[in-house]
Amino acid sequence: MNKNGAFNRVSKLTLLLLFLIIIFTPFTIIDAGHRGVLMQFGQVQEQVLEEGIHPIIPIVNTVKKLSVRVQKHEISAEASSKDLQDVFADVAINWHIIPEQANAIFQEIGDEQAVVDRILNPAVEEVLKAVIAKYTAEEIITEREEVKGGVDNLLTARLTNYHIAVDDISLVHIHFSERFREAVEAKQIAEQEAKRAVFLAQKASRKAEAKVNLAKGEAQVQTLLRESLTPEILLKQAIDKWNGDLPVIFGNDSGNLLDLREFLIQTKK
Repeated sequence: MNKNGAFNRVSKLTLLLLFLIIIFTPFTIIDAGHRGVLMQFGQVQEQVLEEGIHPIIPIVNTVKKLSVRVQKHEISAEASSKDLQDVFADVAINWHIIPEQANAIFQEIGDEQAVVDRILNPAVEEVLKAVIAKYTAEEIITEREEVKGGVDNLLTARLTNYHIAVDDISLVHIHFSERFREAVEAKQIAEQEAKRAVFLAQKASRKAEAKVNLAKGEAQVQTLLRESLTPEILLKQAIDKWNGDLPVIFGNDSGNLLDLREFLIQTKK
């Protein structure tokens, strides 16, 4: 057998061996948006498998795949306000597992469902109660953004300890008990009636004030007229309007001319 034949045979055996290794050596594929938790005989390893293909040793190694994508979770919670009103809130939280800590979260908590049940739900309820208790029912309505910010900050800090990142929190809906809604409606009606009563009172006051001012003005006009109409002015006005005919007063014997000046003086008195 020549050297070329022996070389070809060795090459074929090598390729066959490589092919068998590839065929019979198990591997795992980590999909996009996931991480693989590598375990050796059930013990979580420090290595976190990223996206792609990874060889593993049969029986020795197992892999748990966890999603590190942003996930949305909604929860309804109940709390009490500072003025002891029942508050009901629907909270939507966007969260994701911190990728490089996937092995820690699986070791300490479990998979995604365990994270929701054991961490997210209790944390949201507790944080919401703590924040809502700082505000009155009216402030929860008027200061909604501030309330949301308080929930966001406190929940983010709390979940970071559990290898969870908070992307966004929304207070989808906040509502109160039926008794509180009725009380608010009654208060609004009372405020409207009070405002109307004030308006009517102010209107009546302005109307009365206008009448008083009018009466005062008329009185002042009359006073000025009385003070300005001297006998001389009255006499002049009478002469200006005189048509030339002399008024005559007839007695028993003869007629006498009327002295206008004397008549006006007597009238003025």
